[in-house]
Amino acid sequence: MPSLRPLLFTLLLPGFACADVRVAGPIEAGVFENRYQDQQPGERVLVRSDQRILEADHVPLKIGTKFGLRYRLEGKRADDIPLTLLYLTPGVVDPSGQRHDRYEVVQKLVPDASLDVMAFEFTETHELVPGEWHFLVFQGDRKLAEQRFEVR
Repeated sequence: MPSLRPLLFTLLLPGFACADVRVAGPIEAGVFENRYQDQQPGERVLVRSDQRILEADHVPLKIGTKFGLRYRLEGKRADDIPLTLLYLTPGVVDPSGQRHDRYEVVQKLVPDASLDVMAFEFTETHELVPGEWHFLVFQGDRKLAEQRFEVR
């Protein structure tokens, strides 16, 4: 009797193939170096993709601080299941009063990209929430990377 697994997978995720995507090498985690010191709310600074990451578990609670992960994925194909970047926050409350305990970003795989990044940058004062920020990278139900940061 033929297996139903490929059929069920096709029914659940039409249009997506499933390659063996995996993290290759070390994961860099910490605070992205920023030479610009007086960033104002709403202001964004353009930086190069090879921005240095200062290894850290503790993140300064300050406008302009960017923190997260940089990693290399092998086995990527454009038609693969996209990544889900899950940011669990200690409770960001936006100006409308809505609470955000999590942000979820779906990101297509880019086979030509040598590195992948999951980062958060404090650009607005309401985002400055101390506590534990938990970052997770998934492809489908497979966890590829995870990091916790203490923001203070």
